[in-house]
Amino acid sequence: MEGPVKSIGALGRERGLPGRLMEALREEGAPLGSLTLSETISLAERHGVAPSDIAVAEAMAGQGLRYGEVIRAVLDAFKFNLFSLEVGLSKGESFLLGRVGSELAARLKKGGVLSRDRLIDKAAVYTLAAEVGNHAMGLQPCAGTGDSCVYTGLMKALLESRASRERIGKIGALMLKIGTLFKEGKKTTGCNMEGYGAGAAVSAAALTEFRRGGPGDVARAFVLALSPTIGVPCTPRVIVSGLCATHIGGAVLVGDLASNLALKTSLPVAIDPDVMLAMAAKIHAAAAPVITAINLDYMRPYFKRSTEVDRYVGEETRLKEDRQAALVVERARAEIRELARTANPIVSPFGEAVVGGSSIAVGSPTNMGRIAHELVRGEIRKISIGLTVDLFARRAINVPGILMGAVFGASTNDIKRYNEVLKLVSASAIEVVISQVEEPEVQRIEIEATERSAMIDALNRGGGRIRLIDVRPSLAEAREAAERLGIKLAEA
Repeated sequence: MEGPVKSIGALGRERGLPGRLMEALREEGAPLGSLTLSETISLAERHGVAPSDIAVAEAMAGQGLRYGEVIRAVLDAFKFNLFSLEVGLSKGESFLLGRVGSELAARLKKGGVLSRDRLIDKAAVYTLAAEVGNHAMGLQPCAGTGDSCVYTGLMKALLESRASRERIGKIGALMLKIGTLFKEGKKTTGCNMEGYGAGAAVSAAALTEFRRGGPGDVARAFVLALSPTIGVPCTPRVIVSGLCATHIGGAVLVGDLASNLALKTSLPVAIDPDVMLAMAAKIHAAAAPVITAINLDYMRPYFKRSTEVDRYVGEETRLKEDRQAALVVERARAEIRELARTANPIVSPFGEAVVGGSSIAVGSPTNMGRIAHELVRGEIRKISIGLTVDLFARRAINVPGILMGAVFGASTNDIKRYNEVLKLVSASAIEVVISQVEEPEVQRIEIEATERSAMIDALNRGGGRIRLIDVRPSLAEAREAAERLGIKLAEA
């Protein structure tokens, strides 16, 4: 690092790092009071400090507090929730989770329970205990009460470590900096912006800094942890027994995994944390109503009911709910029966290997190209490829597969052909046109050849499977080709 940036990080606590850092941020015009997560991490890298130092300095400037006052305020913010957690660890009982807190606490005294890492074991158990306490006496929410369970469980585990309260207070500042961003991004029901998503992302960032990772490690861990949580609904689960336990407990475990991946590997993670969080918030608002409606449909029979409350609901409404609930299992059984009917036998469950890393982005499009190759006759002159939005966005990995299937009839496992096909096509006289198709799941290919051309309009079904919609010159011939090639065609 250069000049004064390096000197700030090198000053150390004894020479007033917090105050000097705050003044340096002010002097350079940092938007204190509205820093994004990526800006927080970038400033930490520039000044040679931890992201939590930036979070604390921002609070000092924005709230007019001294360093020690910020640390105390952060720790004090957890007091009520820590008390509620203790209730969950001891006598508390939840109408959804029973006495899972005290049951696991008893096992924790004897050794490992959920993880071989003692810190993570404690954090997961304490998180579940906080949820029991939430149902028994309440919890102060952040984005919701789900993420507060995770933050509180992790905070208690950290407080029981050998780290100083000052250091835990700093890490708590980073946790709350990120948590309050999720709070503002949460607009509707959705565990991706609460217990599971926010909990996992905050846990990843906090654990990474606790383990002495740098700002870049914190950024990578945050992105890795948030990714698998996007689009996950919540409300239908919080009135169904048991399910919330794997949401909030899983947040700690996903956060731990992300932290370790960031710290122990060179796994490339190029996504800006702000982009990841903004996307999660946007998907949350758009997807929650759709997902929740389906979730309610299937989970309603398992909702906790109260006869005291239901007596205020009309009898006709209650009877209608009962009738609908009675049909759910029967309907679900029929739907899964159909899946079982078309499923591969367990002695040959897998499809052909797919080079390129994705059976839905590469395998299925390549198989479309392979079938088309079987239909054409003569020399290929032109290939037109139409891909739905997500497949078009991933064209860097699926177009080589489509071309090797269409031009050479190459299998999805032909890595040599996959790696050389673009050069071979470029050196040939074949014209290639790629376009985006607005309809979801669609993949199309049209091959113009000297003797007989072919066109396939198909729906991507993943796992190397496709559903044929329209084929020229012959749908029957395409089906025969698929069977000959061992390509599974989906019926719906």
